[in-house]
Amino acid sequence: MEFFRIKKDIPFMRHALVFNVVSALTFVAAVFFLFHRGLHLSVEFTGGTVMELKYQQAANLEKIRHTLETIGYEQPEATGFGTAHDVMLRLPVVKNVSSKDASALVFDALCKAETGAMKQIDTVTAKGEHVVKQSCSDTAGGELVALQKVEFVGPQVGDELTQNGLNALVMVIIGVMIYLAVRFEWKFAVAAIIANLHDVVIILGFFAFFQWEFSLTVLAGVLAVLGYSVNESVVIFDRIRENFRKQRKASVHEVIDNAITSTISRTIITHGCTQMMVLSMLFLGGPTLHYFAMALTIGICFGIYSSVFVAAAVAMWLGVKREDLIKPIKEKDETDGAVV
Repeated sequence: MEFFRIKKDIPFMRHALVFNVVSALTFVAAVFFLFHRGLHLSVEFTGGTVMELKYQQAANLEKIRHTLETIGYEQPEATGFGTAHDVMLRLPVVKNVSSKDASALVFDALCKAETGAMKQIDTVTAKGEHVVKQSCSDTAGGELVALQKVEFVGPQVGDELTQNGLNALVMVIIGVMIYLAVRFEWKFAVAAIIANLHDVVIILGFFAFFQWEFSLTVLAGVLAVLGYSVNESVVIFDRIRENFRKQRKASVHEVIDNAITSTISRTIITHGCTQMMVLSMLFLGGPTLHYFAMALTIGICFGIYSSVFVAAAVAMWLGVKREDLIKPIKEKDETDGAVV
């Protein structure tokens, strides 16, 4: 399926050096911000308190965040889950304040914001256990907010999640390299990995520069971008291999230019449709999906760029040629079988 067909090849590789310099400068800037500012890691990585609340009426998340900011929490994470009445809070560690004291302080502030009063309720679980729960009630005794659960994520758990995330990233990179080396050639594998790392580091650079919260959800988005970006590279590489078979007299530059030009329509259709879905999450998905969609948006935009101006260009610089992908046909010796 094509929206349009470009009759004349666009000379992408003629400007490959310029775009590679731009890519290198962008990459260096991203690395600089990663080391200079670092990532603003979420509670899952740094440790902190996770609270689940249940409101009698539909919860006002903006009001909850404002209340948390007034008691000293910067960029508090308050998200809805399940129903409109259920709220999950992820709060970072505060110096000189224990997890128990922090949860009590937060619940008290949220209760006062609802003009309620704190009280304890003795309940019996399904297993017959007596549990004392914190509750916020109005003057008539009606429950306004109930504290459903409090959990503390320790630094050890955060370190384990960080290590698991890095392991997942390394495994994806190794898997992609093996796949491309087997399907195409090692030069394409190296080019694709450089392009993918380029995309990942730039995404992390954006999060470091703007100090956006980096959570497990964002990590999932980064891993998704790895797979998505390599898919675009594979499409271009496959067309390059096909062109090497068809265009016997064309130079490497001409083959790559034709491969990229002939896949532009497909690129616009695929990435355009994907980006529409991602933008709907970005603008309508709320705070829960905002940074996940932001990571995907950056990844999609730079993924298109890197597949053309990084992956294809690096493969060209590495000296990819027709013989790397197509085995030469041996000419039959006319004297085969002759007896003198």
